[in-house]
Amino acid sequence: MLAFLGRSILLGLITACVVLVAVPSLRPSSPVSLPQLDDAPAPLSFNYAVKRASPAVVNIYNRRYENNESRPEPELITQGLGSGVIMSDKGYIVTNYHVVANADQVIVALQDGRILNAQLIGLDQLTDLAVLKINADHLPVIPVNPEYKAAVGDVVLAIGNPYNLGQTTTFGIISATGRSGMSFYGPQDFLQTDAAINRGNSGGALVNTHGELIGINTASFQQATNIETNGISFAIPYQQTIKIMNKLIADGRVIRGWIGIQGREINPVMARLYDAKQVNGIIVEGMDPNGPASKAGFQKNDIVVEIAGKQVNNVQSVNDIITDIRPGTNVNVKILRDGKPMIIPVKVANRPASENKPIR
Repeated sequence: MLAFLGRSILLGLITACVVLVAVPSLRPSSPVSLPQLDDAPAPLSFNYAVKRASPAVVNIYNRRYENNESRPEPELITQGLGSGVIMSDKGYIVTNYHVVANADQVIVALQDGRILNAQLIGLDQLTDLAVLKINADHLPVIPVNPEYKAAVGDVVLAIGNPYNLGQTTTFGIISATGRSGMSFYGPQDFLQTDAAINRGNSGGALVNTHGELIGINTASFQQATNIETNGISFAIPYQQTIKIMNKLIADGRVIRGWIGIQGREINPVMARLYDAKQVNGIIVEGMDPNGPASKAGFQKNDIVVEIAGKQVNNVQSVNDIITDIRPGTNVNVKILRDGKPMIIPVKVANRPASENKPIR
């Protein structure tokens, strides 16, 4: 019996060896080596952009005096208000108008720990921008790229001081460009983003993935509407910011041209109704009775197609052209009246401080 069992085992072993030799795929394979951690791709990060831009984003605080019936003297109140961006190594800082408009004293806290008093250079309520100046050496300056054009879908980062928590970075995309009529203070041309911009972020930087400034964040829309705006935030474009900043530095205020018209954009249906062969321009809906346009002979329903040799495309373009013309300048305005072209000379005036309506 044992001899039979031994022969059976021997025969089985011989058979298994023959099968393994004949069929190599049945042999045990060598262990599979796992990829090393060094071979893994680097995680997606915007650290480079934040490192370039964040040192130039400052926290802004104000000190103001408030009268209190229970105290014989005004009470000094210090509070965190918002953010600002260092635009020049000469110490010029851009922030929002509403951040510093009511301040008796402005204090700027840099990310390197320096705390400095700031001088108010100028305010512009219409664009919700203000310029401050600090005196210090070795200031970090925000990177800029004048050739960059913001486009829907671009990734952006908002850097600021929300709720006085300290510097914070949020992430999103450009949701829309050229949003107008969204400002607490009047018409504005905004970048819309879904990056979170909360109270305290006002005046901070909106940058691209290279850390280059593309806009100044503002919470004025939230203040104007007083509603939750999750995923809907706004920034003042860099091009507008730098233009206003230079005017405030030069004059302490923004001197704007004004001709005193109100208008709306023309569309193909309206062009047909007004016997116009083109759709570029605006239709005059009203005029200030004492404004330059009224005195020059403009009439309601005139279609403005060109100002000072520049083509009018829409309401915003009229606003941009007129406000950039120095008051006292004589310009020719091309219009269509009853379908016929006319040239009307107009002397541009200084925009009244009370004017906050679009297209002047």
